[in-house]
Amino acid sequence: MKNIKKLTILHSNDLHGDFLAERIDEKLVGGISLLSGYVNQTREENENVIYAIAGDMFRGSVIDSEYRGISTIEIMNALAPDVVAIGNHEVDYGIAHLLFIEKCAKFPIINANMYIKTNGARLFKPYEIIEMDGMKILFIGIVTESVLASAKKEGLIGTIINTEDAAKEVGKICNAFNGIDIDFTVLLTHIGFEEDKKLAKMLKPEWGVDLIIGGHTHTVLEKPEIINGIPIVQAGMGTDAIGRFDIDVDTDNNCIDTFTWKFIPITDKNCPKDYQIEDLILGYKTVTDLKYGRVVSKFKHVLTHPKRNQETSLGNLTADIIKNSLGLDLMLFGSGAIRSTELGPIVTFGKLTECFPYAGQVYQVNVTGDQLRQMLLYVLRDEAWTGHTEFYQFSKGIKLVYSKSKNEFDLAELNGDSIQGDKVFKIGIQEFHYMNFNDFLGLDIKETYINGKPRVITTSDFDVLNEYLSSHNVVDSAVEGRLIVVE
Repeated sequence: MKNIKKLTILHSNDLHGDFLAERIDEKLVGGISLLSGYVNQTREENENVIYAIAGDMFRGSVIDSEYRGISTIEIMNALAPDVVAIGNHEVDYGIAHLLFIEKCAKFPIINANMYIKTNGARLFKPYEIIEMDGMKILFIGIVTESVLASAKKEGLIGTIINTEDAAKEVGKICNAFNGIDIDFTVLLTHIGFEEDKKLAKMLKPEWGVDLIIGGHTHTVLEKPEIINGIPIVQAGMGTDAIGRFDIDVDTDNNCIDTFTWKFIPITDKNCPKDYQIEDLILGYKTVTDLKYGRVVSKFKHVLTHPKRNQETSLGNLTADIIKNSLGLDLMLFGSGAIRSTELGPIVTFGKLTECFPYAGQVYQVNVTGDQLRQMLLYVLRDEAWTGHTEFYQFSKGIKLVYSKSKNEFDLAELNGDSIQGDKVFKIGIQEFHYMNFNDFLGLDIKETYINGKPRVITTSDFDVLNEYLSSHNVVDSAVEGRLIVVE
């Protein structure tokens, strides 16, 4: 007869400072206090409960930005997850600051594949073994290659960026613990849903990986994707929902016997409120409201940014402001740097900061028409429509008609000139994208040096946006067909 034990695993990912509930259709949705209420309730009603977070606790909120993540760690300490993996945005304030923040956490933060280049020493604990009811549950943290992109300036820091190498690292850890009878193994990843599926295919059955709980791509699922016998899940993003596994663990064979998984909405209809954690958050909010409550500007109507891989009205406004303010021919503004799906019509400093949290330098890079065409074709490659590649919002004056079937432009013009040949254009690019120019734009940055050395033309793109909007009112923008994609 099988020896079966019950295990409940709750999981979140990409919380992004989504601390406060919103009222939608006469009910409160999301927020840490309701999320905490659900987690607390589940812990009270069930014996063996683990709550895990698959990366990206930070960013997205002025409460997080104002305190550089320290407020987030204090809020997370009150939420009390059992284990958390590092995501790419944990590195936004720098590696040194992350190491400091990790010391403030009262829960384990794990990652198996960030290390110091000079001696190969890991920066964080690679795994956590949670013991409950006689079971040993192994969690291993794996992070997205975007961390390496964020940490380009951290010359001594490296990461395993290849999924195959990550699989080998998982194998090393699993092999090391086979002898102490691990009952259940979970990969807590932040590499994106498609990469999770690739990773699952590479895992050997002998390693005993039972689940992959992921993040990064904000994927919403109706049911787990099962690859190589391993269920793979995400729970969207923020605090609007949580994932829940109820598992019968076969502790004789160290595997899943049966399981159910649910994507559970977090609302005041099904979650009691944790008033203590609510008071903690409101304490931070009271301070930030004094600084961030002032009105910066007003838009003619709400501007939106619903998807990163398409032209948007908010993206157009952003790219246009920076292009015109800095005297560029074209601004390529990273779609992922716009963190709100909509902004306006009244724009407070707080909402502007939440929408554009990654203030940084803008570089002017001089490129020929041929080089620019190569860059644009790389951005619009097939992976752009199915994966999580970098994408851009283009400033006014560009006209692109791109054919997916031909992987080529039917039309490519900038300010009336065909994008080809030796004519040199002044292109603006944000620091994060400049540091990863070759990977994100498919062109060796050194090839542009013949046109003039790249230079910093502002130390803060946010300052440019804030200054413009502070001096302009009833601002408007619209989708104009700057990028047309022919299926």
